[in-house]
Amino acid sequence: MVSVAYRFLAGGALLVGYCLLRGIRLRFSAKDLLFVGLQGVFLFGVNYWLVYEAERWLPSGLVAVVFSAIVFANVVNGRLFLGAPVRPRVLAGAVLGILGVAGVFLRELMEFSLSSQSLRALGLAAGSTYLASIGNILSARNQRAGLSVQQTNALGMLAGGAAMALVSRALGKPFAFDGSFGYVASLVYLTVFGSIIAFACFLTLLGRIGADKAAYVALTMPVIALALTTVFEGYRWTLPAILGVSLVLGGNYLALRK
Repeated sequence: MVSVAYRFLAGGALLVGYCLLRGIRLRFSAKDLLFVGLQGVFLFGVNYWLVYEAERWLPSGLVAVVFSAIVFANVVNGRLFLGAPVRPRVLAGAVLGILGVAGVFLRELMEFSLSSQSLRALGLAAGSTYLASIGNILSARNQRAGLSVQQTNALGMLAGGAAMALVSRALGKPFAFDGSFGYVASLVYLTVFGSIIAFACFLTLLGRIGADKAAYVALTMPVIALALTTVFEGYRWTLPAILGVSLVLGGNYLALRK
């Protein structure tokens, strides 16, 4: 939780500096300020906290399957809050994609056993997914209001980081800092590449093609992770994993083709 605060406070500070250098204004109306702050708290704060808590008790594969439901959440929330159309092809592609992700992590899913702690963790993963979806919809709303991704991410990351710092303090979490190379290097990587650059790309994509289609990124992440682990960790492909990746790619084509 404290590391999430460090990550997004640093990311927000760097983006504020970028905006000042580029002459991008950071003045908002009271209404826009509220929506930008909410985007930050949900997308750059509580969402991460909940998913990390869930992964303490659940296999990461199962969390990935739960989080892939963000495609459906974005469709529903986009319709409710933005009046966006429900595109059947996107829904059909999402079904294929989620089945594919389940195939990729079939072994972990089969080893899962229900317990009170596991059910609580499933609830946390589902809550994280829904709040991330609300953050997506808020970003779409802010872009429709004429606010740039750089503006909203700068203030939003500061808001999300500050919210996590306050919650951490309220729960008595120690604000120690690990000065080892491994921790600092990973924090820098997540701040610059995993936050500033990745969210700039994703939210720009969201503004261009819609929250429903952009959410398909959540289904392709496990495929990219498998490719990396094949190169660096000697992952051995199984038939369910091959079929799962094929379903993800097929659903991607179905959802995104013109």
